[in-house]
Amino acid sequence: MDSAGQLARRIAIVGAGPSGLFAAQALVAQSDVPVEVDILDRLPTPYGLLRYGVAPDHTSIKSVATALARTFDNDRVAFVGNVEFGRDTTREELLAAYDTVVYAVGASEDMHLGIAGEHLAGSRSAREFVSWYSGHPDAKAQDLTGVRAAAVIGVGNVAVDVARILAKTAESLEVTDMPEAVLAELRRHEVDDIHVIARRGPHHAAFTTVELRELMHTPGLAVTVTPDAFDGIPADLERRPRANVEILRDAAARVVDNPRRRLHFSFWRRPAALEGIDAVETLVLERTRLDDAGKVVGTGELERLPMQLVLRSIGYRSIALPGVPFDERAGVVSNVEGRVVDADGVVQPGEYVVGWIKRGPSGVIGTNKSDAAQTVRHLVADLLAERPRAHGTGLVAALASRGVRASTLADWRAIDAAEIARGESLGRARAKIESWDELLQLCQG
Repeated sequence: MDSAGQLARRIAIVGAGPSGLFAAQALVAQSDVPVEVDILDRLPTPYGLLRYGVAPDHTSIKSVATALARTFDNDRVAFVGNVEFGRDTTREELLAAYDTVVYAVGASEDMHLGIAGEHLAGSRSAREFVSWYSGHPDAKAQDLTGVRAAAVIGVGNVAVDVARILAKTAESLEVTDMPEAVLAELRRHEVDDIHVIARRGPHHAAFTTVELRELMHTPGLAVTVTPDAFDGIPADLERRPRANVEILRDAAARVVDNPRRRLHFSFWRRPAALEGIDAVETLVLERTRLDDAGKVVGTGELERLPMQLVLRSIGYRSIALPGVPFDERAGVVSNVEGRVVDADGVVQPGEYVVGWIKRGPSGVIGTNKSDAAQTVRHLVADLLAERPRAHGTGLVAALASRGVRASTLADWRAIDAAEIARGESLGRARAKIESWDELLQLCQG
């Protein structure tokens, strides 16, 4: 109960990334209904994409984690890590143990190109690559042996991040929290040519101007842009696309003597096929244009680029949660402004969504704040209309009775301290622990 003697409503948030933490902040900030919030995550570490999706050299964005960490300073918020929805607990169990369940699991599945040769070794997802250099415990090691030319398909910020990490020297990345094994691979890689492929023009690109400018200012990097990239660009562009076009023009005109690496932007091109015997050897591109309806279509003109690594960065998709209504076409949990609904549009009592699982993989980290606020407004209004109910011993006790040991905030702080200590031994502020075994040993300790 709270200080006024009211029975606190118990709320579970499934997912400890930015959207889940913003939802928790909004819940404890409101004063209409007393709440106790458990934030569940399958990892023993909170922060989701802030920890495992933001490029390690973007320390300013990572500082958002400092603000979100204050969520756990509130004694009405608990972290319940190492608990996977669908494996360790179910929809039914959560709805029985809590007044309300908020799903905040993001989007974890890659979109595919759907072209011949996509199955070849050397064809990977940018998400897989980002997870590796960010130290995610599920990430596969990325072997860059023999890769002299790499392509990133897509022109969002993730594509720019991947290109920048490949373009930088390992020495310039040694100040980050990258795991040592990742830095060792980046020290020895010999990727001389980095290609960024876009099926539309530079004024259509989704990357932000700040990200693009940072990439272009990478020391020792020579930039080329396909000659037809700037054809037919309207004069009345909005601020961001206009700035992007200007940056690309300037970079392409700049002469870099004895470049260390080369960055090639290929606009109005789309992947047509990947060729090779056992691994990618050639990227086949088809030239594109817009038809009268504004749709991208192929022209039939093909070009072949020698390539050993192709990273697709064309978007993510959420996957269905066991038992939770899911819109397969939209790739989101079926909802109306955050309230979960079934296939007939009937609101499901006590179930809500925030973040990418609610609206799809769009927006920046800050977008999740307003998104969570909308859901929480509806959630609180619904709680006000309901009578409080008693609960049993709680989820953590139920899990323990089945031999599932949930990790705690104290466990995360032990991991945090160990990473800081490891970083100090290497002359850095932090070095990520990327091994499941080490993470769990620290929790047991």
